[in-house]
Amino acid sequence: MRTDPTQVSARAFEQRRDRLRGVAFRMLGSAAEAEDAVQEAWLRLSGTDSEIAELDGWLTTVVSRICLDMLRARARRAEVTSPDGSARAATGTGIDPEAEALRADSVGRALLVVLDTLGPEERVAFVLHDLFAVPFAEIAPMLGRTPATTKKLASRARLRVHAPARVEPTQLLAHQAAVTAFVQAAREGDLGGLLAVLAPDVVRTADPAALSPGMALVVRGARAVAEGALALRRRSREAVLLLVDGTPGLVVPGLTGGPDFVVTFRVRDGRITAYEVVAAPDRLAALTLSLLP
Repeated sequence: MRTDPTQVSARAFEQRRDRLRGVAFRMLGSAAEAEDAVQEAWLRLSGTDSEIAELDGWLTTVVSRICLDMLRARARRAEVTSPDGSARAATGTGIDPEAEALRADSVGRALLVVLDTLGPEERVAFVLHDLFAVPFAEIAPMLGRTPATTKKLASRARLRVHAPARVEPTQLLAHQAAVTAFVQAAREGDLGGLLAVLAPDVVRTADPAALSPGMALVVRGARAVAEGALALRRRSREAVLLLVDGTPGLVVPGLTGGPDFVVTFRVRDGRITAYEVVAAPDRLAALTLSLLP
């Protein structure tokens, strides 16, 4: 009995689906978009009449090109987002549980947040080479670049993802411990925990875009600052600990990639003396986000 070529292709594709989904998710940071990219790759495979000698490489190339097109389209949309961030707010109303689980289980939410700060070509070059060990000679045609230029794109992305801290190791650990204690207490609604990590004369400042109408731009004193942090308990659950301009801070990802807002901290003697909530698009764009060492 003759074997149906479509059935053979389907079996071969299903054997590779999980890996392709992983490639797409690391590039796109969205479980739903990753699934769309993988499904599009299947449609292209099922629609081809020619024999494919090396299916793994062919499918990786196809998925990568689909993801690159999606990233470029995302970047174009970001360019026309209104200054008040209304385009971000209009795209959704919650966190995708499947995406959250994938973030935690595969590459981590922190890495995805940092990857969202890269340009489309940098992200593709870095993800394929550094996370999946695809040679630059195979990545270059996807990007329409030479292998040497592709290597530079990945190197530039690597330097941003792993940008060094700007404080001494002992200061880094103390700073990180204070920020971690702050966000854990905020998530748990622990007023006492917040008061323990905040200096008595702590000052919280914020961009207007980060606050609900009527909230003060500047709040002084540990209790007032702590109570304000508790009011944002839900958003604190989404926060990711990263290096922000070389020192530990918190980033709350947006629904369409990139940060909704960033919190920077000043720490002295293990306690937070000041923190600022940055939400203005121009200020967010000027920040350097990288993974903790």
